[in-house]
Amino acid sequence: MTLKHLFTASAAASLIALTACSGGTGSETKTEAPKAEVVQAPATLAEVLAHPRRAENTARDQFRNPKETLEFFGVAPGKKVGEVWPGWYTPVIAPYLAENGGTYVAILRQGTGERTLERNAAFTDKYVGAEGFGTIEIGKFGSEDTPILETGDLDVLLSFRNVHSWMRGGYGDKAFADFYAALKPGGTLGIVQHRLPESATQDPDGGAGYVQESFIKDMAKRAGFEFIASSEVNANPRDTADHPFGVWTLPPASYVPKDAKEIPEGFDAELFKNIGESDRATLKFQKPL
Repeated sequence: MTLKHLFTASAAASLIALTACSGGTGSETKTEAPKAEVVQAPATLAEVLAHPRRAENTARDQFRNPKETLEFFGVAPGKKVGEVWPGWYTPVIAPYLAENGGTYVAILRQGTGERTLERNAAFTDKYVGAEGFGTIEIGKFGSEDTPILETGDLDVLLSFRNVHSWMRGGYGDKAFADFYAALKPGGTLGIVQHRLPESATQDPDGGAGYVQESFIKDMAKRAGFEFIASSEVNANPRDTADHPFGVWTLPPASYVPKDAKEIPEGFDAELFKNIGESDRATLKFQKPL
């Protein structure tokens, strides 16, 4: 055998070996490794707040401070959170909990009056079953002597700017007792309320919409709650809480009577708009273990 023949045979053998190592001939089907499953990370509060579904609400974020407020109250993944008379916060809390293994409970108004029924129907039509909101559970709260939920298993219960309404309705103490029953031991009650200075005289009916922190703390204490902490995240030092039409003189209501005879001399609605929304107490209570 010549040198040329030896070289040709060696090259052929090498080609056969290379083909075997690469899985055979080009006509054979190659098996690809399975692709790793892409797991979407849970949504953060910041991401939920930036979602387009909140476009109509974001103008008030500067006054309501939703991220800081919810973090202060301990709203977190996996928790069961109830909101009393919900609405503005629903597109924040419900999607956040739905993305993070929690449960949102909308605690609607009790009653059979036309306005109450319309409000409740508007809420359920808008949010219950809506994409991205998860399964929304429903409770009821008001002056009637029935429990908010059948089981007291809430981790967190929140109320935003409602205390004066319960006082006006004559069931302020009952409200806090109902909240106590709805929470599990160790659960958190979070209250945000238009704040009346301690130096002012508290209207026991809350007619102007403002309530002193000490008054709220006393109601909570009578129900069995322990006061944990307060935050100034929703404070507005420009608000003097002594306006001609109560808290509703300020935005977002910016109330002005239609009858000019009811408007005080020198009243300037723009001045009150420049104050911004009300000064608010942000209070955290706990049901003892």
